[in-house]
Amino acid sequence: MKKTIAVLLAFLVLVAALAGCGAKENGGGGEPKAQGKDSGESKAQGDGDIYRTLDEIKESGKIVIGVFSDKNPFGYVDENGKYQGYDVYFAERIAKDLGVEVEYVSTEAASRVEYLKTGKVDVILANFTVTEERAQEVDFALPYMKVALGVVSPDSALITSADDLKGKTLIVAKGTTAETYFTENYPDVKLLKFDQYTEAYNALLDGRGDALSTDNTEVLAWALQNEGFSVGIESLGDLDTIAPAVSKGNTTLMDWINEEIEALADEQFFHEDYKATLEPVYGSEVDIDSLVVEGGKVE
Repeated sequence: MKKTIAVLLAFLVLVAALAGCGAKENGGGGEPKAQGKDSGESKAQGDGDIYRTLDEIKESGKIVIGVFSDKNPFGYVDENGKYQGYDVYFAERIAKDLGVEVEYVSTEAASRVEYLKTGKVDVILANFTVTEERAQEVDFALPYMKVALGVVSPDSALITSADDLKGKTLIVAKGTTAETYFTENYPDVKLLKFDQYTEAYNALLDGRGDALSTDNTEVLAWALQNEGFSVGIESLGDLDTIAPAVSKGNTTLMDWINEEIEALADEQFFHEDYKATLEPVYGSEVDIDSLVVEGGKVE
């Protein structure tokens, strides 16, 4: 009997020791630590979001930024395989002022929230329109651009009002404000949805839809580069803003980005960004101040 009790006690001591080692390896709380993308550790919040703090990004020597790769002139890959565009211009400055390298991750519109929540990127700079629904899942920094919806269509059957779309097929990208707007306000319009903008525009070129809707800044640029198409609706819905987004709760990174946007106003950074990346497409006749936001202040 005594021998049985002794063996049992030894077994319990061994189990306790093993449990203690497991807790220590997992950070002391029994829950595994989330691993950041190259830098080691990141923070896991109660809602499941994963992110790297500002200090962790600096220590790693690299910031990971999600951008579009097929949305010229805002985020695209040029013939040399290099990321270019309005958002990329800003991303390069962020990395420079942080004193780190930048790694780009190509994202689709519908993946932007997911990439932040899972820690795949530190920041999203992919023409991300601020909405109340999105703000429940990610944290938006100060805006750097103004935008509304636009609709581009063939000159031979130009769409000039939303009512013209009734009974017709409108092409949209999944996860965009255009998809939400037309679903809620024009349920009679048939939506043809694509994951990638390249697919969406190709569908318009191929005649698989009557028109395409996304941010007006984008359809205006596309129409200028594609003969036979025009933007018949230049502004639809509310005037919204474009802003950087970070994972929910990543206050250290968001605060730094806000301070950066405010400081860049002194040199009119986003006006220079526009001139370098958008003016070659839009020309000099477009009112820059109707699109660009400096210092996070929307006028």
